[in-house]
Amino acid sequence: MRYWIDWENAGDEDLLSRYIRTGDMKYFGILYCRYIPLLYGLSLKYLKTPEDAEDAVMQLFGDLVEKVKRQEIACFKNWLYRVAGNHCLQLLRKRHPAMVSDWKEEPVDSAEFLNLLEEHGDEIQLKALHHCMEHLPDQQKNCIREFFLAEKSYAEISEQKGYGLKSVKSYIQNGKRNLKSCIEKTTKEWGYCPI
Repeated sequence: MRYWIDWENAGDEDLLSRYIRTGDMKYFGILYCRYIPLLYGLSLKYLKTPEDAEDAVMQLFGDLVEKVKRQEIACFKNWLYRVAGNHCLQLLRKRHPAMVSDWKEEPVDSAEFLNLLEEHGDEIQLKALHHCMEHLPDQQKNCIREFFLAEKSYAEISEQKGYGLKSVKSYIQNGKRNLKSCIEKTTKEWGYCPI
């Protein structure tokens, strides 16, 4: 007896596993298509024009067809977001080397942090995140909000807030580190059961 599987509604891991096992592009196509809006938005944020963003999303698809077979991927969405951000930064480096030459660490290494911002995420961690955001120094709090919530680039934050590009990067990196530490401490203090 054969069972029919609704692959359109299958989980990411099931689709990825099926693609790697069979090589059938149908499975990777379904998986990739569900994240096109996220990838397009991310690409547009970095590349600024709809045409460049569309090209980046298509190029990335072609690059990933084989790459996913060689990677160990724990969470496809987080991995894809990180790879897409790095892809956009590579495109920017080729076009404008001076613009991104100071960035030793890509700003899109933050999939774990982005998971905390999703409203359907773990309720305790979300409460801890809001609690900890209020205890960050103002510069870190401002830059974190602008970068992750308003989805502004380093350059846009720098121009809007009057901070140097290196300062913006520093505030974001330090803010992320401080938030992670605070969230771990807070959830432990709450005993995973906040008031």
